[in-house]
Amino acid sequence: MIRSYDCKLVLEDGSEYRGYRFGAKADRLCEVVFNTSMVGYQEIVSDPSYTDQAVVMTYPIIGNYGVTDEDFETKIPTIGGLVVREYNDIPSNFRYTKTLSEILEDYGIPGMEGVDTRKLARSIRDHGSRKGLICDINVSTQEAVARLTAEELPRDQVSRVSCKKRWYARTSNHKFNVVAVDCGIKLNIVRSLNQRHCNVTVVPYNTPAETILDMEPDGLFLSNGPGDPEDVTPVIELVQKLRGRVPIFGICLGHQMIALAYGGKTYKLKFGHRGGNHPVKNLLTGKLEITSQNHSYAVDEESLKGTGLTVTHINLLDNTVEGLQCRADKVFSVQYHPESAPGPQDSGYLFDQFIAMMEEGKRHA
Repeated sequence: MIRSYDCKLVLEDGSEYRGYRFGAKADRLCEVVFNTSMVGYQEIVSDPSYTDQAVVMTYPIIGNYGVTDEDFETKIPTIGGLVVREYNDIPSNFRYTKTLSEILEDYGIPGMEGVDTRKLARSIRDHGSRKGLICDINVSTQEAVARLTAEELPRDQVSRVSCKKRWYARTSNHKFNVVAVDCGIKLNIVRSLNQRHCNVTVVPYNTPAETILDMEPDGLFLSNGPGDPEDVTPVIELVQKLRGRVPIFGICLGHQMIALAYGGKTYKLKFGHRGGNHPVKNLLTGKLEITSQNHSYAVDEESLKGTGLTVTHINLLDNTVEGLQCRADKVFSVQYHPESAPGPQDSGYLFDQFIAMMEEGKRHA
């Protein structure tokens, strides 16, 4: 039976990509980005860093192993939408508990299949990430472009995805107490710290420095999250108050906010880094890591002069800054995700580095 297109994605320039709906039957205005991962669509859909973004998957078949309760990165997914070439609604996986379409429908997230994702990904690569509107096939191009022109994407993503009150993730035989600032934290970060004998207290992004110090943490963790790092002033100010007083480790957005706290600058990339195949060089060891990434912004290396921060990692695809440290303050960060699930797992040593830093702090306390 020949299916008729029932939805389309319209970009700011008026280009259209037609497809078929799955998930929630909803219209959505988003920033359109692409991800090159071959697996891990559940982790992508449930990663808070994709808030207000429609993700184009370059791998052609999505949904074939379903969704599993244990693999979510957040309890309430906030991704803007999902665009795929071919959606499989009959998963083959003994662990799966729901289909991907059912999860999207549960959380009001629109999905599109049957889209020429190769053409769309090339357009994003060549012209950059842009606003797009997922809408009914009967909406005119003129109407869609007018809405895209009139509406701005929100800038309050971190305040929406951060927890509203502190919560705890405890482990047996714990050795360290870590306070994690939630800007959109992935649950596998918390799991990675628990596995290394850390009790984790997750706090809202705007928690005062005095409140965190009252918890007597052995270390402070700054999470990943969505949006422009310059908008997250409470965390930038938090780093300025606590650097040198407690070991600090930042990932992704946390990395960017550490740079800003020290006087550096950030800028928006043309189409960002999203996927599990980015080569990064560790300048301290000379080793190469294959990394998982998800970010729209990068740290300006020139702006770091005189800040006290040194570059520890670089991206070998475009030479962007991938890691920073200030030895004197016991602060370090990386742009990529060492906790990445389902992988790669080249960078797990960074959590061990954080553990070693907290051990040293305990010895000198």
